[in-house]
Amino acid sequence: MKKIRHVRLNLLLLQLPLINLLLFTTFSFAQDYGEDVEKKDTPPPGLARCNGVYMSYNSGGREKLYPRTKNATAQAWSFKATAMIVNTGIEEVKGWEMFVGYRHREIIVSATGAVSSDGDFPYDASNGTTFIGSPNTDLKTSIETAGDYTKISTNIEITGTLFGGRGTATPLPRSIKLVNDGWQCPAATSKGGTMQVCCKRNPKFKAKKKTKTKFTPRRHGDLNIIYDVLQAYTSNYMAQASYYIYNDSPLGRLDHWNLTWEWMRGEFIHSLRGAYSAEKNPSECLHSKAGQFYGDLDFSQVATCQKKPIIKDLPAERKEDKLLGMLPFCCKNGTLLPALMDASKSRAIFQLQVYKVPPDQNRTAFFPPQHWKIDGIVNPQYKCGPPVRVDPTGFPDPSGLQATTYAFATWQVICNITKPKPKAARCCVSYSAFYNDSAIPCNTCACGCEDIDTDTCNANARQLLLPPDSLLVPFENRTLKAKVWAKRKHMAFPKKLPCPDNCGISLNWHVNSDYADGWSARVTVFNWGANAVEDWFAAVDLGKAGLGYENVYSFNGSRVPPKNQTIFFQGVRGMNFLIGLTNGTHPGRDPKVPGKMQSVISFKKHLGSLNIPRGDGFPKRVFFNGEECELPKFFPKKSSGKRLSGIGFFPSILLVITTFLVIMCSF
Repeated sequence: MKKIRHVRLNLLLLQLPLINLLLFTTFSFAQDYGEDVEKKDTPPPGLARCNGVYMSYNSGGREKLYPRTKNATAQAWSFKATAMIVNTGIEEVKGWEMFVGYRHREIIVSATGAVSSDGDFPYDASNGTTFIGSPNTDLKTSIETAGDYTKISTNIEITGTLFGGRGTATPLPRSIKLVNDGWQCPAATSKGGTMQVCCKRNPKFKAKKKTKTKFTPRRHGDLNIIYDVLQAYTSNYMAQASYYIYNDSPLGRLDHWNLTWEWMRGEFIHSLRGAYSAEKNPSECLHSKAGQFYGDLDFSQVATCQKKPIIKDLPAERKEDKLLGMLPFCCKNGTLLPALMDASKSRAIFQLQVYKVPPDQNRTAFFPPQHWKIDGIVNPQYKCGPPVRVDPTGFPDPSGLQATTYAFATWQVICNITKPKPKAARCCVSYSAFYNDSAIPCNTCACGCEDIDTDTCNANARQLLLPPDSLLVPFENRTLKAKVWAKRKHMAFPKKLPCPDNCGISLNWHVNSDYADGWSARVTVFNWGANAVEDWFAAVDLGKAGLGYENVYSFNGSRVPPKNQTIFFQGVRGMNFLIGLTNGTHPGRDPKVPGKMQSVISFKKHLGSLNIPRGDGFPKRVFFNGEECELPKFFPKKSSGKRLSGIGFFPSILLVITTFLVIMCSF
């Protein structure tokens, strides 16, 4: 018995080191785990002290990209960064907007947890960009969520490209701030690779009374697109896309609009009403996930199976078509006019039946398409943001009763007009004046030179001065006139001539007269394209000289509020159709003739300090059908032998009336 006890005691002594080791390991693991938890729960610097909205931007590493260059400022780098926004206050932040002021020609390639309100990725953020939540658009308070970080904050993982800089560390942006109304942010502080700021409510801000909304409040842009889900089924839904030009954009317009987007979850358009698809290829569906799921569906009757469909408006004669038309505001052949010009043509609507694929086979699975784009012919260039969920749209009840029916879900897409890049416009302007014999034609390659052989002409040369009558003929017929004019005026004539402007529309602004108390100009619109332009309009921003606008004689004209410095004019009834390029009287020897319309505009010199030849008589900006036209870089010079001031305004009026009568007789 003693022997057995002795053996057990020895075994227990042998096990003690193992027990001690296990206890030590367990304690050490718990201690390490506790340190990790403590480290994980440690808030970023400044977060604990912020009572409002805390934002931070942390730069990660970067890698050099191809091509490798010795010019440090031109070298491209890929970079990664993390931005964070946290609501640490007592007020919910609806539709948060975080602006990041980039300064190294950054191109944002992707971002998780947010999208750019300025456009789709990849996006050129050289001048900064504003991130908005996706899918977390609102930041609730810690009080109402018991500190649920998924509801009070958003982390944004950013990947992109930048240019320049030294070392491997990603340079920080210039600033970060919350741009929602009523919030103010001090200058952000930077330390190491982190930038942070705490934004607070502006106590002096008085918010306008707004209706409470469940989702992000609706905003206004130059072009607003509303995507409503009207009917919902397990495998498909009926949607309505409606868009209109908002009143704050008096110069917005679209002709023969093309609307496109990208389906992200395998959807396809089964049928369309009020519009049609530019391409219909059923085989795209047969070889897709939709073709496998809808095995018995006749895809030859499907509107379009494209992932990126191109939608067009129906022509006017299809408005009463029982299958394709019969919708309000539809079927205007793609014409969308500003409300200032015609309110009845400032909206467009079409409906589409969208079929879904697994795993979205339920009645509440709605995913709007992404990457919206819209354009037209000689129109403003629009940049569209992502679809943002807003409160459902209300419609009058179809029964005719005084009731409102709401959509199942609604998204809003905002598109804003962008300024065309140099040599990327669609229209241009030439200058001439009564005090100078030469006309200044449109800039070389004003509308681009991508489609011509630049080996035969100089794309970077300054345009040649021309006799004014040469502006009436196509560019290819001006060479001999330009050569003779250069010889007569003792000007150099280059061996390699400047390239043409390549614009379908051009406007000539001619200073017609200049007297002590008034002056006048003559504007001529040319259509060098093959297609006619219906319901055209133009606008000329003359700065302070525009305040003296008196009358436009052959067009309908008015000032554009609120500054009243821009003159808006359009063709009168019966003269609002600008024909295209036609053959001359003798096509074998005569040049082609552009469609043209002309009018004189008179002004008063109520300010008394205008110097017409020095630039006050020439436009600051010119628009045709909403598209901003490229202006010459210099004005006609005043000849020393000409007097510009007269005894009064009566001779100016007499000259204007005479010119007007000559123009009308020519028509």
